[in-house]
Amino acid sequence: MLTMINLDIENAVASSIDGKVTEDDMKRILLDAQAKTELHGKVVIFEQIDNFDGIEFSALLEEVRYLFHAGISHVAKVAVVADKKWIEKIVKVEDKLFRKIDIKFFLPEEKDQAITFLKQQ
Repeated sequence: MLTMINLDIENAVASSIDGKVTEDDMKRILLDAQAKTELHGKVVIFEQIDNFDGIEFSALLEEVRYLFHAGISHVAKVAVVADKKWIEKIVKVEDKLFRKIDIKFFLPEEKDQAITFLKQQ
């Protein structure tokens, strides 16, 4: 289940994940990203992963369609908050792959630092 979060950052697309990400979850977050991109040009992404039980294949397809259509050039920064080492490793790989996006991992107790990181634009 994905829940949208308000961080009081106008161009932030923020969510928390607890369980499995569904196609409907993905559509909600991508619609928010599209709307904020149209308003602000660039967006920052905040993902708080409390518990991750996977992602539906149809949700992945939605994300790929969106990225193919919109691209990733509108993403300025990504902050991922989680307490799993394997997620931290993935974030580090993504940061190297997507060099034009500043992607950082934060532990749950560093959530305020993650929000500050996104505010520094």
